[in-house]
Amino acid sequence: MELRLLALYPEQMNIYADRGNILFLQRRCEWRGIGFAYTASGPGEAFDPADHDLIYIGGGQDRDQALVAEDMLRTKRDAIASAVEDGTTLLAVCGGYQLLGSSYQLDDRSLPGLGIADLETVREPGPRLIGNVAIEAQLHDGRDEDGGASPEVLAGFENHGGRTHLGPDAQPLGRVLHGHGNNGSDGLEGVRHLNAFGTYLHGPLLPKNAAL
Repeated sequence: MELRLLALYPEQMNIYADRGNILFLQRRCEWRGIGFAYTASGPGEAFDPADHDLIYIGGGQDRDQALVAEDMLRTKRDAIASAVEDGTTLLAVCGGYQLLGSSYQLDDRSLPGLGIADLETVREPGPRLIGNVAIEAQLHDGRDEDGGASPEVLAGFENHGGRTHLGPDAQPLGRVLHGHGNNGSDGLEGVRHLNAFGTYLHGPLLPKNAAL
């Protein structure tokens, strides 16, 4: 048994120590005797979606994110969309999360995203959304003692200037218990589409949240 992980733009999209998510997955595989195959795909590099079980992309500085967005649309968009539709797990954090939507605003420019999830990210008046955040997320179909769905509490740290708004076809990853979330106003955090997950939670996310 082997977990085949593809990291997108690991050199450009790796702020706030989010590479720790990859290292944690590798360690968990080692603990369980599962093989771990790591592949990186950077600028100008295409990939075969059938070759990977999990795709990961972190966040980056604005300049790097703009360059990545342009390259991703040109060299990887179709492969990412195909992987998601076929059920491959995708985890996108912060800037990577913003790129899943139809567009995101950078300074005075609106740049196209992948269009995989029904969301857009804009700039609105107000300070950056910074601080600890906790959300309640329904991750599986488990039931509690009363027969209802059993949500999980996920925790992390957020630091983003963009405000992400979900469209009517988007399902949030969770509801904010503490902190700001997607935009600081609607009480939602992240997005979930099939097995694709987008979130603003740093930490890194996976070491802090065993439920994932």
